[in-house]
Amino acid sequence: MRDIRPGLCKTSALALAVTLALAGCAVGPDYVRPETQVPEHFAQAAADANPTPSVADAEFWTRFGDARLAALIEQALAANNDLKVALAHYERANAQLRGAKLDALPVITAGANGQDIRSSADQLPGVSREDRDTRSYDASVGAAWELDLFGRIRRSIEAGRAYAAASAADLAAAQVAIAGSVARTYVDLRGLQERLRVARDNADNQRETLRLVDARVDAGGGTDFDSARARAQLETTDARIPALEAQIAFAMHRIAVLTGRTPDALIADLQAPAELPALPDRLDAATPGELLRRRPDVAAAEQRLHAATARIGVATADLFPRFTLGGLLGTQAAGTGALFERDSKTHLLALGVDWSFLDVGHVRARIAESGADADAALAQYRQAVLLALEDTENALVRYAKARAEDAQLERAAADSAAAARLARVRYEAGAIGLLDVLDAERSRLQAQDAFADARTRSITGAVSLYQALAGGWPQRVPERERVAQR
Repeated sequence: MRDIRPGLCKTSALALAVTLALAGCAVGPDYVRPETQVPEHFAQAAADANPTPSVADAEFWTRFGDARLAALIEQALAANNDLKVALAHYERANAQLRGAKLDALPVITAGANGQDIRSSADQLPGVSREDRDTRSYDASVGAAWELDLFGRIRRSIEAGRAYAAASAADLAAAQVAIAGSVARTYVDLRGLQERLRVARDNADNQRETLRLVDARVDAGGGTDFDSARARAQLETTDARIPALEAQIAFAMHRIAVLTGRTPDALIADLQAPAELPALPDRLDAATPGELLRRRPDVAAAEQRLHAATARIGVATADLFPRFTLGGLLGTQAAGTGALFERDSKTHLLALGVDWSFLDVGHVRARIAESGADADAALAQYRQAVLLALEDTENALVRYAKARAEDAQLERAAADSAAAARLARVRYEAGAIGLLDVLDAERSRLQAQDAFADARTRSITGAVSLYQALAGGWPQRVPERERVAQR
């Protein structure tokens, strides 16, 4: 028999030479970051005559001077279940990337087999029972390696790396969202508690007014009509209290769930009223270009575009044949004692070709599908850029206007309180009627409630601006939970 090993060796050498020659060849388009048209400055920032450095600082929540808020955000970043979902997706993407990298390496297999076969007398007529018994044993180690001549595996690794980067950006975006949600809900809670205090204080004042009116009626200096009007105003103010108490309960429930606990877990800790967090120093968003380099949602969209571009190369590689180099070393014998003797050795060296590339119609359909996915990813990236700019512009406007409204309503609340006190004094002196007192007290309640609401919106506006800037935050890895394996 002719020995075919020299030919196989020549074939293997040729395959290796071709592999080395084409090692840098990868079909499909190379990824290039798209050009984006962005303004030099934000509209609100351009109208500001005294810009300050960017506020995209790490741990923005520490700038509010509220230790309880900072602790709640830290707890949420460690235990929030939505963050754990995002972390699991990130780990899954990394596992897929490791699998794609392993495709570039030879696949090693090993196996062993032993057989004891007895043929029937009908199969082997005239042969004794002992001679119809046969035994065989074999053991082998094999390897198979796809020669990545046209970059299919390299493009797949490139796509996997981009998907993993997108998942990391998704995790960062989820952290931005959760930290912002905790901060806004906490500020809303403290604002609602302040509005509840205002309502209760005004109810106490109106109750005192009702007492004065009733005393005048009893002394013959007033009428039942005056008493009814004062009582109606008190009851209207009292009616505001249950709705505020309900909203306070909702906020405490939301914060507890955001920190990974049951809704009732933080009621005892948060139900005691506390002051609103302090407003941070004056804020500025720097430039749109800097913003786009920080926003994790923009980074995730870009990485998905990169992955979709690489997937075009994966599909395009199917237009070309797929070569696989395989080999096997083993031993085979009729008895275990002879299994490792020299004449029992076996080997195999083979070069395989996958001819499925001839199905050009299906391959070109997959290439078109990948191209459409890349077009969609490009549009999604451009939309992410526009939404990031819009989000920041809105946050800047919202914060600036809320601060202006806040300042005006603070003065209005102080003036209304002074007017209500003066009206009470003048009423007791008989200089004005009850209607003037009730109107002054109603104005005080409205002004103080509006000021508390405006101050809350000013602080939540600062939170929204920090969230829109989304830069420089230290990444917290949520505590991992593993499903018990049986």
